[in-house]
Amino acid sequence: MAHNQNAAESALEIDRLATQLAKDPQSKVFMPLAEEYGKVGMWQEAAAVLEDGLKFYPGFITAMVALGRAYDHMGQATKAKAILEESVKLSPENLRAHRTLIKIYTGQGLNESALQSCAVILAVNPRDEEALSVQSALGGLLKQKKEPGRPKPADPVEFNLSTQKATASPAPVEFKVPAPETSTPPDRPGSTPVEPEIASTNPLNVATELMETTLHNHDQRGEQLADAEPDPQAADTEAMPPPLPHAGVVAQMEAWLRTIESRRRDRDNVNESDHKTS
Repeated sequence: MAHNQNAAESALEIDRLATQLAKDPQSKVFMPLAEEYGKVGMWQEAAAVLEDGLKFYPGFITAMVALGRAYDHMGQATKAKAILEESVKLSPENLRAHRTLIKIYTGQGLNESALQSCAVILAVNPRDEEALSVQSALGGLLKQKKEPGRPKPADPVEFNLSTQKATASPAPVEFKVPAPETSTPPDRPGSTPVEPEIASTNPLNVATELMETTLHNHDQRGEQLADAEPDPQAADTEAMPPPLPHAGVVAQMEAWLRTIESRRRDRDNVNESDHKTS
């Protein structure tokens, strides 16, 4: 009921002001008439009255701001911004104009211009809640936009040890045939190895004893290698079977046999020569 009463009062006031303006088109009564139109949402009628009044009073700041607000309510943001910016040039501290401009600027993504209007309002009223809220929101967005982009961290480098072990060529395994034991002590540097003393002069017995001695030394060396601790770095390296040492042993045996035979012949020749001399 109160709403109907206010609407009826506004209608009566509009009729009265419109009649008065019709009698005197240059009267400043167009301002209150435009306000009454705005109260009831008749923004198009308000804009028409304000445009006619500004023809007679082109520098009327209050009328310019009212016309900008009317354009904004009508959805004509371009016209509203143009006339409101013109009004703040003439009156930089017009808070009503800046409030409407903040709304238009934020809607068009002009955040820096909106912050400037907020600063004007806060300079006059530092506790203005609306301006503080807009300033806080837009200030955070601008700060994020101006921050230089941080370089993307490089991807972590992964090392696959199993792959490296598979691709790396295994270290060559060397197998050495142990030399026969000599009568010369190992701690005497520079000493010349002496051939082992052989009790028998029979070449067959000599070869048999030498082979047994060499094979026995080789077996001892194999047991020592088996008892040694395994190398963890060579765990993934495939063990290569050692080559059979018999071929080398046989060749060494043959060389020793030839040496023994040669020395035997020399000794027989010496003995025979001594016998003839005697």
